[in-house]
Amino acid sequence: MIGKLTGKVDSVGPDWAIIDVGGVGYVVHCSSRTLSRLKAGETARLSIETHVREDRIQLFGFVADLEREWFRLLNTVQGVGTKVALGVLSVLEASDLATAIALQDKAAISRAPGVGPRVAARIAAELKDKAPLFADVDPGLARLSGGGDAGEAKGPQPARDAVSALVNLGYAPPQASGAVAAALKAAGEGATTEQLIRAGLKELAK
Repeated sequence: MIGKLTGKVDSVGPDWAIIDVGGVGYVVHCSSRTLSRLKAGETARLSIETHVREDRIQLFGFVADLEREWFRLLNTVQGVGTKVALGVLSVLEASDLATAIALQDKAAISRAPGVGPRVAARIAAELKDKAPLFADVDPGLARLSGGGDAGEAKGPQPARDAVSALVNLGYAPPQASGAVAAALKAAGEGATTEQLIRAGLKELAK
């Protein structure tokens, strides 16, 4: 299996690039966001996801390991194949996608080509607990629970307290973080812990 490629960009197509590594040209399928960073003649370093099928071997390239992880996660969702996954990553950066999932923002996800309301809802629902701890979510939004000790938590103290309260009620940290993030976005930075808990519970009930 190929996990990483470093070589010269030979050419770039609509959804692929040829990377010359020691005289061998590898066809690598990429999102339009990744392709925009590749220039013919320049050296490229891509994280690679290899898909082996009975009739072909396909390489998918990403500028960062995190983007590759999102590609893998997206492919676990029913109705999402490699083409749709690349389409999502063409429209949303990893941090934007993480935030959209944390906030259950299906409209943002459905901006991707080939993603209708049903698929967007499925992505938001199925990945809310599988996302890589929302490591790249906007710090002012869904990175509220930290995932480590209290010193690592992000966001205003009332928001962190609200997340802690929801977790104590039995909600998973990513769910609690996403709900409070949505409440904080609507209520503003001056919201109290009690207001955020009530609004967060309403978000979780949707």
